Amino acid sequence: MKRIAIIAHDGRKAEMVGFLKDNGEIFSHVKLVATGTTGQYAQRAGLEVELKLSGPLGGDAQIAAMVAEHALDAVIFFRDPLGKHPHEPDVQMLMRLCDLHNIPLATNPATAGYLLKGMFE
Repeated sequence: MKRIAIIAHDGRKAEMVGFLKDNGEIFSHVKLVATGTTGQYAQRAGLEVELKLSGPLGGDAQIAAMVAEHALDAVIFFRDPLGKHPHEPDVQMLMRLCDLHNIPLATNPATAGYLLKGMFE
């Protein structure tokens, strides 16, 4: 079973839930891992999710560690490119590790949709 991490900055959490619902059939066959608050939103939408810490409290770093250990097949991270985030160094580390370990990373719904098509169609 594929393992996908989902993360969304606060201003994009509703968009992430919509994306998860729109692709519910695919996500019903995936093991989801999420940062704390994003995962709680996904759980309220009816999905089963393994929760990590909230992003600012270390959740982004936990997901990055999973990337480094090749424990994930992909990361979907709906970032807010206009906001300031105190945990930006963790976000940059996560993105760098995805590149370093060749783990697909989608940062918006369009790219995430193509990522899912490539993985499951």
